[in-house]
Amino acid sequence: MKIAAALSLLAASASAFAPVAQQSKTSSLSAFSVDNIPGAIAPTGIFDPLGLADKADEMTLKRYREAELTHGRVSMLAVLGFLVGEAVESKTFLFNGEVTGPAITHLAQVNPVFWLLLGAGIAKAETKRAQIGWVEPKDVPFDQPGLLRDAYVPGDLGFDPLGLKPTDEAELAVMQTKELQNGRLAMIAAAGFLAQELVNGKGIIENLLN
Repeated sequence: MKIAAALSLLAASASAFAPVAQQSKTSSLSAFSVDNIPGAIAPTGIFDPLGLADKADEMTLKRYREAELTHGRVSMLAVLGFLVGEAVESKTFLFNGEVTGPAITHLAQVNPVFWLLLGAGIAKAETKRAQIGWVEPKDVPFDQPGLLRDAYVPGDLGFDPLGLKPTDEAELAVMQTKELQNGRLAMIAAAGFLAQELVNGKGIIENLLN
């Protein structure tokens, strides 16, 4: 399985889900703030017990959102990889059907050549993401490392092969919030899957069925 979860890193690095664009309240990037970013739902609003968002300037807040989206997308694919990989283990032509056991052990069982291909793919995807979202290092002030482009909207890498991105700003804001909420749940679920398999050495599906 963990093949699927590992491949998820590659896919998510290229932003596998519908891109996140601007909010419904405004089209101005200067208005990217805790008052109007997607992801806040009643009754909690923005869940930020440490007050990190309130202390952040606009660029820092955009980096926070970029990190949250990327981790959420990876986690959604990882959760799917756990379940699918364990469901089809030893039943597919991949790796001669020799990859078995809990998902957390799958990557260690694959041919080393797979790691080379995986690493090259991730490097390519991450390089492309950096080119789209980040200012070239030579143009970044020394006191602003990781500076995002002014026109870049966190998560919007232009990857929308199915054309799911709404043109209406209100509908787009709803889709953005849905993606964020699903990503947040997936991060918790993926962490739970890893912890459970480490505790008893059994796959998630086996734990569910027994």
